[in-house]
Amino acid sequence: MKLGFVSAILSDMDFKGIVEFASRNGFSSIEVMCWPKGKIERKYAGVTHIDMETLTPEAMDDIKMTLKENSVEIASLGYYPNPMDPEKERQSVFLSHIHKLIDSAKLMGIDTVGTFIGRDKSKTIEENLKVFPAVWTPIIQYAEEREIRIAIENCPMLFTNDEWPGGLNLATTPEIWEEMFSLIPSPYFGLNYDPSHFIWQKMEYIAPIREFADRIFQIHFKDIKVWREKLDRVGIMATPLKYMSPVIPGRGDVDWKAFINALQDIGYNGHACIEVEDADFEGSLSSRQESLIRSRDYLKQLGNNAFGPNL
Repeated sequence: MKLGFVSAILSDMDFKGIVEFASRNGFSSIEVMCWPKGKIERKYAGVTHIDMETLTPEAMDDIKMTLKENSVEIASLGYYPNPMDPEKERQSVFLSHIHKLIDSAKLMGIDTVGTFIGRDKSKTIEENLKVFPAVWTPIIQYAEEREIRIAIENCPMLFTNDEWPGGLNLATTPEIWEEMFSLIPSPYFGLNYDPSHFIWQKMEYIAPIREFADRIFQIHFKDIKVWREKLDRVGIMATPLKYMSPVIPGRGDVDWKAFINALQDIGYNGHACIEVEDADFEGSLSSRQESLIRSRDYLKQLGNNAFGPNL
């Protein structure tokens, strides 16, 4: 596996800075955030390390040179809005930007774009699945024509009151994935697999690795701590942040040794990116950088030679 990180946590560094940081600290790759510049609608979103609006051929050449000089790869271009937003004007903006990422990935020799499926939070899963093919078939066809893989993260986006009742991302469970891949069977349509989201949903997170082995395009290494005493007071019907916390690997409830072993069992050798959303490390740039180094060291000592030569 190629161990990297998601660039969102280093929002106050520029592209060259994050690549140099990755190189100095033994990371093989980066999932680079490519949000449109402007209003940040939620925490960890809105980060722009590559601006699609100013991405000239000269800028692409500079990006490629920076990566080559530092022996670092781009794992994927990341952008995580709600492509099934029922408000059509907003949806149009989101879909347009996803197409820009696909085009840019092709031009830069990057094979993967990471995003969400999205969801109309006011509709049931079944109602959303009826709308899903009309929204997503053209996107996947567009990506497939350019040989770009679309990696969907399994985050429910169901954390705050404004995201209830249904959340803002449909692709949250193996049952839904099975239906999605049946409706759009393209080999360029797959998963950015994050075990942490299964933890607070009280779901098994190892078995789906084997079931969907051919659909796992990228891994997110993020952990979740469920606080039992808080859960006992508010119950699972509360907004999840009332009883759980995102943390760096090793501080939560994911069994990382079992998770990494399962990835090795299926022969996964793609990008695995540390995603930091741990509030204990948000105080300064140096502490955010430390969170990545601590995560790297923890995963490395569990890895049983799972990671590439940079480590």
